[in-house]
Amino acid sequence: MKHQDIGGTGYFDHESCDLDEFKVLTSQQLEAGSAPHASAIERNVPLYDMNDLRSMLDDPDALRTIMAEWGDVLRNTSGVIVLKHAFSDVSVIDRATGVFNALIDEERNGSEGKGDHFATSGANDRVWNALQKHGLRDPEGFALYYGNPVIAAVCEAWLGPHYQMTAQVNQVRPGGNAQSAHRDYHLGFQSAELAALYPAHAHEVTATLTLQGAVAHVDMPLESGPTKLLPFSQGYGPGYLAFHQQAFADYFEKAHVQLPLEKGDAVFFNPALFHAAGANTSADINRMGNLLQVSSAFGRAMEAIDRDALCRSIYPALLRLKGNGLSQSALAAAIAATAEGYAFPTNLDTDPPIGGNVPRSQADILHQAVAENWPQPQLDAALDGLIARRAA
Repeated sequence: MKHQDIGGTGYFDHESCDLDEFKVLTSQQLEAGSAPHASAIERNVPLYDMNDLRSMLDDPDALRTIMAEWGDVLRNTSGVIVLKHAFSDVSVIDRATGVFNALIDEERNGSEGKGDHFATSGANDRVWNALQKHGLRDPEGFALYYGNPVIAAVCEAWLGPHYQMTAQVNQVRPGGNAQSAHRDYHLGFQSAELAALYPAHAHEVTATLTLQGAVAHVDMPLESGPTKLLPFSQGYGPGYLAFHQQAFADYFEKAHVQLPLEKGDAVFFNPALFHAAGANTSADINRMGNLLQVSSAFGRAMEAIDRDALCRSIYPALLRLKGNGLSQSALAAAIAATAEGYAFPTNLDTDPPIGGNVPRSQADILHQAVAENWPQPQLDAALDGLIARRAA
């Protein structure tokens, strides 16, 4: 990423924000050699057809190659990738959509409306903590949905292993307004004044702690308002201050790109990329996306997930799916989205590392249980033991 001059202070301020410099940065063109596995590059966004590349995920060397490419694009060039046909079986998407619609109906009828980051309450349908609600409502459907090696690979490409999956469903009905340009969690959710209190190096580090993604649950033509994106903008150092300024917002509206998506496609981008949901000007499209906010093991996720309850809920489904031939990579992806893979923080007096520096994690237990076909009570006892050992 480019490092702007911060005048030796170690901090960004509003004087650091130079619109002309931002325009130069975001006027670059993505060269085909920077995304050699992309099936196409549209308006500086590389598109990867996973129907052609899915077999690469089964070869460790090929997998590392494609992950390195995605990581480079997310960090150093466009900052965004589109994975066409990320879900090869859209019936898995439709099954999840049924769960999400039921949750939307229940939550709409049970309250007067929920706050949203950028939309007026009631202007769209938002299901917070959709990950946990999905896993408890339909464990098998959840395992099939998140047991997707494509999603696991892009998450690991940016965040490394033991990432923390969270998800929020967003449905924008016809007439729904566009968002304003912004960056995302962590610093993107702070005021400009608070962001300015963090040293400049923290502005770069924050982008490595989260990956933003969205799975299209319906076809999203341009009139439905798919996400507006500004390629290369993640490389702008003082961007967590700049997006609050009207001049930068106005330029974003002139320079952004939008790409249509098909049901089962996924888009992932660096959280520092300037972006905004578009206006739904269609007559009859309820634009539903499952927004994946994936956190590094070294960061703090935005949502609190009861991963213990999730592990217990989906375990019988994992055993059934294993018996029905679900691949090891799909099982691993489902477990990664479910269980806490990082062993810390813990109580090292009662949960000491044995034979190394790291105690056993929740994911370690779930992997062993699936591999050895434990009965449910054995898994429950092991998870109870983990809770007891970690108690302060």
